[in-house]
Amino acid sequence: MVIEVENLSKAFESRVLWHGVDFTVDQGEMLALVGPSGSGKSTLLNCLGLLDRPTSGAIRYRGKDITRFGRGQTRRFRRDSLGYLFQDYALIESATVDENLEVALAPRRRAPDDSRPSIAEALGRVGLADRGKERIHHLSGGEQQRVALARLIVQQPALVLADEPTGALDDANTAVVIDILRELSQAGCAVVLATHDVTVRNACDSVFAVPRQPGRHLVANR
Repeated sequence: MVIEVENLSKAFESRVLWHGVDFTVDQGEMLALVGPSGSGKSTLLNCLGLLDRPTSGAIRYRGKDITRFGRGQTRRFRRDSLGYLFQDYALIESATVDENLEVALAPRRRAPDDSRPSIAEALGRVGLADRGKERIHHLSGGEQQRVALARLIVQQPALVLADEPTGALDDANTAVVIDILRELSQAGCAVVLATHDVTVRNACDSVFAVPRQPGRHLVANR
């Protein structure tokens, strides 16, 4: 088990967004977070990535409660274990494609027997071979999404969090996203994604419905 969420709650002053949330994510599993707009899917995802803090409850990563991590532990968790696919791609727009992927790899020293794909291999996988010298701001939105996917491919994180990864994409690019995330899961990565897209939801192994009302939740295994 990679992630175990237990009795998690999140409140903003007097407003309870959700509480009593429980689910697990195994190695190699793709789990979709679904629910109406405003239900807190992105907030829940951000709590998993320690970009936000839950009000109460526990999030265990390989048995350790990451909600209790200090700054150093949080930084190492994000650096060594976590890959994030943001809605805005979180790329350095003034840098080249290659430079963006090199930045992602810089904190992680490659061992001599490291089997992770090279930058060239990753770009080839997402259909951007020979585009490494182009600057990000010259690319279309779909191409920038592919760069973000290539970043995950070279990182090979243990946990991927994806926030509406196909929200602004056409069918062809949506299929690329699904394929890459599935390949990562098959390689042993746990994938958690927030989505409104039925196609993406149906491609996942399990679905967690973020409750419409506090205290109500449902996990449905496919």
